[in-house]
Amino acid sequence: MEHKRADRVADLILKELAEVLLRKVKDPRLHEITLTDVKVSPDLRHAKIFYSLFGDDERKAAAAIGLESASGFVKRELSKRLHLRRIPDIEFCFDGSLEYGSHIDRLLTELKESDTE
Repeated sequence: MEHKRADRVADLILKELAEVLLRKVKDPRLHEITLTDVKVSPDLRHAKIFYSLFGDDERKAAAAIGLESASGFVKRELSKRLHLRRIPDIEFCFDGSLEYGSHIDRLLTELKESDTE
């Protein structure tokens, strides 16, 4: 039963965090990130927030710095929006799966084009 609660809290955090980043955070480094997933520990004390960003390594590093600097503000905003006794400590983690999927799709398209020639 605890696991299901952690999943519900993770979904709620993802929804609210997307709203906070879209409407409240003014940092231009964070405007192009996509939140992909949230994993909350069973005791609801820690949350890993996974994000994705297309671009070069410089933009990814800038986004990581921007997320770390905004983490205190984000946690305060989540505490206002979520009705939980304790707001989880948040950790932002880069998720390269969307970028990897795009790369595989591009390779498959090139392979398909070379087969038709």
